[in-house]
Amino acid sequence: MSTYLVKRLTYILVILLAASFLIFSLYALTPGDYVSSNIKLSPERKAELRELYGLDKPMLDRYVIWIKNALQGDFGYSLAQQKPVLTLFNEYIWNSFLLAAVSTFLTWLIAVVIGVISAYKQYSWFDTVVMLIIFAAMSIPSFFIGLYLIKMFAVDLKWLPPGGMTTTGSNATGLAYAKEVIQHMALPVVVMTLLGIGSLTRYIRSNMIDVIKQDYIRTARAKGLTERKVLFTHALRNALLPAITLVGFELPGLFGGSLIIEKIFNWPGIGQLYMSSFSLRDYPLLMSFTVFIAILTVLGTLLSDLLYRLADPRVKLD
Repeated sequence: MSTYLVKRLTYILVILLAASFLIFSLYALTPGDYVSSNIKLSPERKAELRELYGLDKPMLDRYVIWIKNALQGDFGYSLAQQKPVLTLFNEYIWNSFLLAAVSTFLTWLIAVVIGVISAYKQYSWFDTVVMLIIFAAMSIPSFFIGLYLIKMFAVDLKWLPPGGMTTTGSNATGLAYAKEVIQHMALPVVVMTLLGIGSLTRYIRSNMIDVIKQDYIRTARAKGLTERKVLFTHALRNALLPAITLVGFELPGLFGGSLIIEKIFNWPGIGQLYMSSFSLRDYPLLMSFTVFIAILTVLGTLLSDLLYRLADPRVKLD
């Protein structure tokens, strides 16, 4: 196991180095930047700022400087926000994590339960209705679902707030603050859960259909075990083994999978900050966030491999 981890970590470092150079090159070669596109600055001030922030240097020199600073925990300075990138991450990224973590938990919980029941009752009216709802949810764009829920629950019924994380001007603390946050995150969590539940339910349903046809499932039933124990103890454990590979994609999705949703609901997360940085051409922030997603991606694949080994001792990691 230790040899495997050393090999994987070495590969991860090489991959991240190559990915960081590619990401830096793409942003560096993109025409324009925050300084040159800012019409409020005079040509002299633009030239001064470009020299101050090293934007007038060759691309390779800029990359070497950036990677050295990044290894020391300095990911650059956001010219648009006038703050260090790491400070902005600390301010916004936990809001995104809260939103995505809750929706991910609900997505897996609901998908597992519905997928198991749908596989057990294959071709029944329940299975048919579930498949129709899943395909409908997967075919409707996220922005349409979000705007429709805002109109229904926030504008028409006035049950929930239309956006934001807290009420404007609110000074609530403690339980009152937690209640406000829960109310404001209800709609975006519902939308993100609906978007993720479709493909995951189909995946679990397909795996369960294959598993419940195996001989050991018939043996478990022959021993007199209850159907619930057979399905959720014996069958589900083996059906979830292929789904463990999806965990690796969930980790970067916790921060990068809600860009549009955060924009629609005005949620103060890293996704909305990332989207607004595009129009401002704030490349230090854009580049750092993209590298951050790349780091989470490679770590997520490593985590899924380790979890697969823990779930199935027959798997050897060499």
